[in-house]
Amino acid sequence: MADLPPPVQGPTAKEKKYDRQLRLWGATGQRALEESHILLINNGPGVVGLETLKNLVLPGVGNFTILDSAVVSEADLGVNFFLEEEHVGGSRAEHTCNLLKELNPDVEGYFVSEPVESFLTNPDSLKPYTLIIVAAPIRPELLARLSEHASASSIPLFYIHSVGFYSHFSIHLPPSFPIVDTHPDPETTSDLRLLRPWPELVQFAEEKTKDLDNMAPDDHGHVPYVCLLLYYLKGWKKSHSGQPPQNYKEKTAFRDLVKNSARTNSPGGGEENYDEAVAAVLKSLNPPEPSSAVKELFKDPECLLVKEGASAFWIIAHAVSLFYTKYGVLPLPGSVPDMKARSADYIELQNVYKSKARRDVTEVTESVRFLERSIKRSTQIEEKDIEAFCKNAAHIKLVRGRPFHVMNAGKTVQWGERAKALAQNLTFQDSLIPLYIAFLAYDTFTVSHEKDGLDNPPRTPGDTDTDADVEQVTGIAFKIADDLIKEAGASIEESEYSEMKTWVGEYVQELLRAGGSELHNIAALTGGLVSQEVIKVVTEQYVPVDNTCIFDGVKSKTSVIRV
Repeated sequence: MADLPPPVQGPTAKEKKYDRQLRLWGATGQRALEESHILLINNGPGVVGLETLKNLVLPGVGNFTILDSAVVSEADLGVNFFLEEEHVGGSRAEHTCNLLKELNPDVEGYFVSEPVESFLTNPDSLKPYTLIIVAAPIRPELLARLSEHASASSIPLFYIHSVGFYSHFSIHLPPSFPIVDTHPDPETTSDLRLLRPWPELVQFAEEKTKDLDNMAPDDHGHVPYVCLLLYYLKGWKKSHSGQPPQNYKEKTAFRDLVKNSARTNSPGGGEENYDEAVAAVLKSLNPPEPSSAVKELFKDPECLLVKEGASAFWIIAHAVSLFYTKYGVLPLPGSVPDMKARSADYIELQNVYKSKARRDVTEVTESVRFLERSIKRSTQIEEKDIEAFCKNAAHIKLVRGRPFHVMNAGKTVQWGERAKALAQNLTFQDSLIPLYIAFLAYDTFTVSHEKDGLDNPPRTPGDTDTDADVEQVTGIAFKIADDLIKEAGASIEESEYSEMKTWVGEYVQELLRAGGSELHNIAALTGGLVSQEVIKVVTEQYVPVDNTCIFDGVKSKTSVIRV
């Protein structure tokens, strides 16, 4: 019995429960989700905010709080699946919180039933929360205060607005929001370094291609394609002044050279390893240059000069930039794609790449430790974080967060550096910028028709005299569009301008026809979109929307714009 192997440890109950999502964002992402505390400031019909929260409770967000002063009405029962008939007259925050908690016992939920105006009078009211979601409508001065808190505390802030068949949401991220694990397309992550091979790789390739022409058929058909490409590159360089294929024409000629070198009399009629080599020529014979985004990251002042109090990201980024300056390449990721080869040869090739990747990580780690001592950092950056950065260095993304538009009565929208690009797309037939302008006009109308008192919400356009409100909101929308064109200095044909005004007018009319109500299917879909972006931000994985997403439920179209 003592010689029996230990029993195989199966997945835990938690791993079984969250299996599908753990495959998406891993244990570190799940831990970040479980350590978060999300505040939902629910206003209006309140459906889209709760649908967003539902999609965060299910995967296991740690804590959530609903801030909602509304009392459950008969109207809520027709659109909100988290309310029942016996809840009428009760606190909407309390009842929705209790039903949401039933979805996942791992999640802690809380509620606050006071108005947001009085809640924000306490300067420490927002401190416990790691992310804030605001569902429209909300007074602009309150949204501006939340935006100021987001900027000062580097807390992500989401603003959602769903009306009838349309919705949009905006994300206010910190000015510097780095993402290391962007989950790029697997085809783009392979870095075989064929044009910059290191001695161990060259030696391995030479051993496997020794006397290639006289190899037995079975051996010839199992040479890893990496070794084949290095072998034929060596011959190509001898006849091309030591240079590898430089352009598409030369790469095509080199590809033909490799293709014609395959044996056609092998069992089965061809050699799979040569087919793989031919397919890899165009994508693998490129200098290992980092992207323009990564180069811009290295030029960032926070990367060039690491100061006391710098985050782990900038310390590692500086160390990697030193590595790039020294060698002209980024640290090797170390992964090897699947290929036709004998198992022993493939494992040996993997070890060649992994050993080089580990040496690169070690060198970057030494630079990180030196920087930590220089700036007297109290805690060491974990080696797994340095290793993850080096592995993903070619695909690092730095998102520059910015505040979103907060509409105020009598003030024009400032479009800034994006004005020209937005104006150019304003008249495209499939553009959703006219819908965004209609939403801005909707908010502007609401602001200018506010009622006094905490218990008096702003008047919803279209709730009384729809025709009169449509005319007024359409006029506001036309002015916003004209201001955008003027700020951009754009020149638009009369016919295109007239067409654009027609689209804006149609969007305004449809928005106001809803009378401020939310359709549950549109709110549910929008909640799915928003929760997906929240998870990206919380886990700091994948690349979130930058920074506004518009959804047209009539045409089933989305558009992302940066404003």
